[in-house]
Amino acid sequence: MRDDPDAGGVVPAEPLHEPRAPLLGALVAAMAIPILMPEKYSPGPRWLLPVVELAFLVAAAAADPGRIDGRSTQVRRLRIALVVVVAGGAAWATMWLLLDLVRGDPDTDQAGELLMSGGLVWTGLVIAFSFLYWEFDGGGPGRRAHEPPDYPDLAFPQHLSPEVSPPGWRPVYVDYLYLGFTNGMAFSPTDVMPLAHWAKVAMGVQSGAALVIIGLVVARAVNILG
Repeated sequence: MRDDPDAGGVVPAEPLHEPRAPLLGALVAAMAIPILMPEKYSPGPRWLLPVVELAFLVAAAAADPGRIDGRSTQVRRLRIALVVVVAGGAAWATMWLLLDLVRGDPDTDQAGELLMSGGLVWTGLVIAFSFLYWEFDGGGPGRRAHEPPDYPDLAFPQHLSPEVSPPGWRPVYVDYLYLGFTNGMAFSPTDVMPLAHWAKVAMGVQSGAALVIIGLVVARAVNILG
């Protein structure tokens, strides 16, 4: 509820929405990545993951049109299924890239192709973990919008220093995408601190995977160019 001085009373508060554009942009990138990589880096034909992800996205939008912060159980299940598919695709691509690097597969003999594949796998990893953080922090976007938790799973700077944040601030997808990017670059927390056990495990797994990907790709590329 909020006060309306013109109406002289209290009117219902406007629905809390989260911007769609950043989330949709990340999903489009996630769907494009399997198409740009070698086919074995996808669990099936290159088109399979993008089609499955698109199907879950359409189903979630149809069940909750215009409100990606909806609280219904059905919509959240669809979103979690989408996160699982994106994360599964990223894990599969990471596993095959690492196997190729260790075995010296012909697909990793060209520096340009190696750097492109490594960059795409790393990007897919960032997007997958950004979705995971966004969906599970504080019970999901719907709960964060309507019932902000007293004790967040991930402590953003605005949580630790409320005086620098505007009234009613809450993290949205862009904040989690930035978290995934910085954690994948620094291999450790930067400005966002994991408080819940699941968050510590997730950030640790992402940091370890990103470190191995970057380390092996750079080492292999230097070896080829040398």
